[in-house]
Amino acid sequence: MGYTEPTPIQLRTIPLMLAGRDVIGSAQTGTGKTAAFALPILSKLEQSAGRGTRVLILEPTRELAAQVETAIRDFARFTKLEVAVVFGGVGYGKQNDALRDGVDILVATPGRLLDHMGRGTCRLDKVEYLILDEADRMLDMGFLPDVRRIIDKIPRQRQTALFSATIPPEIDTLIKWTMTNPEVVEIGIRRSPAETVRHVVYPVADDQKSDLLRALLEQVKYDSVIIFCRTKHRADRIAALLKKNNHAVAVLHSNRTQREREQALDGFRDGRFEVLVATDIAARGLDVADVSHVINYDVPHHPEDYVHRIGRTGRAQATGDAFTLVVAEDSQHLNAIERFIGKKIERVKLEGFNYRYSTILEADDKKDTRSVNERRVRGVRLTGGYFFGPSRRKK
Repeated sequence: MGYTEPTPIQLRTIPLMLAGRDVIGSAQTGTGKTAAFALPILSKLEQSAGRGTRVLILEPTRELAAQVETAIRDFARFTKLEVAVVFGGVGYGKQNDALRDGVDILVATPGRLLDHMGRGTCRLDKVEYLILDEADRMLDMGFLPDVRRIIDKIPRQRQTALFSATIPPEIDTLIKWTMTNPEVVEIGIRRSPAETVRHVVYPVADDQKSDLLRALLEQVKYDSVIIFCRTKHRADRIAALLKKNNHAVAVLHSNRTQREREQALDGFRDGRFEVLVATDIAARGLDVADVSHVINYDVPHHPEDYVHRIGRTGRAQATGDAFTLVVAEDSQHLNAIERFIGKKIERVKLEGFNYRYSTILEADDKKDTRSVNERRVRGVRLTGGYFFGPSRRKK
């Protein structure tokens, strides 16, 4: 599979997993977390006999579950171990068949797994290894109560590993309840975007956001672009708008069927769709290479999500650009992002766009004196370069 040297998360996690320790792992997406827990578990399974589902891996989304199952199936190709995945949005038939035939390793989303447990098609009384992947995403999506119900059905004598970008209080409580003297592995906790990503902010009036988005796409020389929206409804609306403007667009959010989601991702990967409009379901973990641009149509409310979103571009040392459209009511969230990453994000204006007045557009005293050529972002000619702040007019 091309593995020659372990990544940092693998180098530190694999020995702990082989030694039977509980592990809390924190590392960026794309650093090899799946192999960090899967390879030692596969080694240990081959060295011991057992029947039934011995490994349970919980994932927050269908896409992550499918991706992890594919990776483990590849790792286990030359073993006799059986791997299966269960998630919602599809029928129960194939999942029932796989569970009935017996699996050693089960990758699952919490909701569908509880369905199978309720139907009596899945038993977890033989589980020896539990992996909670992207735990903070499961918290954000409201899955922690489901996770607790699932863990209640698993033997207490087991090895547990939890991976999470952040450890809010709710997850800390889960850790204390679930794990025994866990070893913490922190690798490159990223509070700032990769150096290969150039990111800027476009202040704009709220009623001009969609117009500015269309203007950006007309001027940007992009290979592929992911547009992040805060809600499913807005993602559908923006996708419909762009389709009317003759863009090849796919949509990805939790209300889409599994078949629609797979078609969207596959089409985006192979170039049939140039634009992917998505909610934060696509911000973490998904393996989509060569994304040249990311546009935050909505400012994320959690600073960590900003880093994850724009991390969809500039991967594997490639360069990428990220644009964020900011309206006046986003100021608080933008300030939180800048505090989190420890730097001010450059404010720019799109040349030739007919801006209407908004408090977000009022220039700060400090202007960017660089030339237009010095302030180019791939394919876009920028002007202004002001640090736009709140209104300073007297009331």
